[in-house]
Amino acid sequence: MRSVTEPDTSAPPTGTPSLMLLDSAGLWFRAFYGVPDSLTGPDGTPVNAIRGFVDMVATLVRRHRPTRMVACLDLDWRPAFRVAAVPSYKAHRVAADSLDGTVEDVPPALSPQIPVILDILAAAGIATGGADGFEADDVMGTLAATERTDPVVVVSGDRDLLQVVTDTPVPVRVLYVGRGLAKAELYDPALVADKYGVPLDRAGAAYAELAVLRGDPSDGLPGVKGIGDKTASGLLMQYGSLAAVRAAALDESTSLAKGMRSKLVAASDYLDVAMPVVRVATDAPVQRSKSDELPSAPADPDALTALAQRWGVDRAVGSLTAALAGQ
Repeated sequence: MRSVTEPDTSAPPTGTPSLMLLDSAGLWFRAFYGVPDSLTGPDGTPVNAIRGFVDMVATLVRRHRPTRMVACLDLDWRPAFRVAAVPSYKAHRVAADSLDGTVEDVPPALSPQIPVILDILAAAGIATGGADGFEADDVMGTLAATERTDPVVVVSGDRDLLQVVTDTPVPVRVLYVGRGLAKAELYDPALVADKYGVPLDRAGAAYAELAVLRGDPSDGLPGVKGIGDKTASGLLMQYGSLAAVRAAALDESTSLAKGMRSKLVAASDYLDVAMPVVRVATDAPVQRSKSDELPSAPADPDALTALAQRWGVDRAVGSLTAALAGQ
């Protein structure tokens, strides 16, 4: 697997126009757990997520030099259409006191840091984007699918986003930061196909189908009982797509083993509804806070300085400002 320190001809060459999409919530959760909560502002308030998030954005800008950037937001972290299809979807992440299942269980020390992060992004001049009723994954999926000009790099620690990799109409790559930014891996269709054993010609779409078959406990998706990664990969490589796998399960003349055919048929109700849950939307009504052009200087330097001083993150904000200026 390629790390961000290794050359990769599938990545947009540094200095060429490119669009970078940030899985914002994923990054600030990662920052919160990756930076000690002993890091506090002048008033003793934890600022570990703020500091870590801003540092990550500065590093991404410095390493990749995108010309455009959108910090994508969860305006609905558990959309109703997904819950209606699979009621267990993210159910384990619901806050204990959320009667309607719409409030996410967020660490108390993280919640107050999120508005500060958004204020810093605004003062820096970095666009945010969201869509009512959709998750950040859908925002990234839509922006990636509708881009027609520049190569796209999606930054996330969520493997679900691997489904957006493609070579057409523009290259879309996923910078997977699940093991941290220092060990980030840049995925193109060939790497997804090689690592997960899915057909190369439709690696992104096939990865989503593999996720449906095997399930995903982190999202509350049960999968098909008795089917794990290797079996799901074998089925997709043999038949090419989930639709073809399901058709084979209903056709007794195929070579599909009787036991496997029974498992797939028994999971028909789940398979009927799971794909729209796993597949990211490509038509979400995304609204941006501003143009996604990445500025070379902060949009509101006075506000940015005030935020840096108020929360004691001068060094991180200074690093971001320098990165925007190309330093």
